[in-house]
Amino acid sequence: MKEAKALHDENYNIRAILKYTGAFIAWVVGSGFATGQEILRFFASFGYASYGVILIDLAGFLFFGRIILRTGYENKEDGKFNHYKFYCGDKIGAAYSLLVPVILVLLMSVLISAAGATLSEYYGANHIIGSAVMAVMVLSAYLIGFEKLVRVVSLAGPVIIVFGFAVGVITVTSELPYFGEIGGYEKLLVSSQAAPNWAISAVLYLSLTFLCGSTYYTALGKSAKNKEDVKWGAVFGAIIVILVIAVMNTAILLNAGDAALLSVPTLYLAKKISDVMGAAFSIVLLLGTFSSCSAMMWSFCGKIFVEGTCKNRLVAIATSAVTFSVGLFPFRGLVGLLYPSFGYIGLFFIACVAYKGVKSSKRKHIN
Repeated sequence: MKEAKALHDENYNIRAILKYTGAFIAWVVGSGFATGQEILRFFASFGYASYGVILIDLAGFLFFGRIILRTGYENKEDGKFNHYKFYCGDKIGAAYSLLVPVILVLLMSVLISAAGATLSEYYGANHIIGSAVMAVMVLSAYLIGFEKLVRVVSLAGPVIIVFGFAVGVITVTSELPYFGEIGGYEKLLVSSQAAPNWAISAVLYLSLTFLCGSTYYTALGKSAKNKEDVKWGAVFGAIIVILVIAVMNTAILLNAGDAALLSVPTLYLAKKISDVMGAAFSIVLLLGTFSSCSAMMWSFCGKIFVEGTCKNRLVAIATSAVTFSVGLFPFRGLVGLLYPSFGYIGLFFIACVAYKGVKSSKRKHIN
């Protein structure tokens, strides 16, 4: 029986792997990533050293992604499983369990601000109006119960990856001869750096991604029928994400003279290629922002009161008011302040994940 089970675990399903690859990517492709602000602050702002950040984060994504998804898979039968307590112990794990929902609300604020920045930079609309429209759309979708609509719009995630990669490849292909001039932008890029040096920036980006995304990735692991499917989904997802980052990082560096000062660098690059691509990408960005923000709204409000009750609706309205108010601050400034802060908060968490992962691997090797 044990041998039969082992053989079953080693089998894998190509369609399932593609599904988990897409799901792995979906979390990373938020407003900060899609607009280029994350890539600018954690990668491109360090000039040529940004490629060191990319290499460290490739290793980190492969390592942490597999561990967290595997943990979810191995504890799928435990309905009360808390991954924060599993990794960090009861007290610190409980603290993270309370803190991360607050971080999600602040991330929603960044998304609301991203909508305002996109409409402002491309269409010339007032930032406040753009943020207000997005906040109202998200709240309305939640109160009316348009969850199916949100699921349909969530398809914007893969489209963003394709668009971003295409914009990056076209830009890099046409402007690669100017690669040697990137060093001249170093003084301009310094003001956008998310950390004191490139190595710390690499670790902070891993911390930011996996602290906030660990609940999602654990649930993703729990949904798997086969350990190999989820493992390879994490591997391919990590490789694709880092590949897109590498291409977009190079594209931003080649246009640092203009893009480094913008809230939405990727939109500038798309518009530079053609007005049609710029317009199409702006719509995809807004749909992706709506999808991500709505998913966070359901996740946050649903944990406080039962969905559909009066108290739940009041929480949703209050959450929208808070996120809109914070989202009135400049998108570029919010990313620069909040994202590195969340990265520092998550350092202990990823250290615990790394410790557990290495310890588990050694134990399995011995056995």
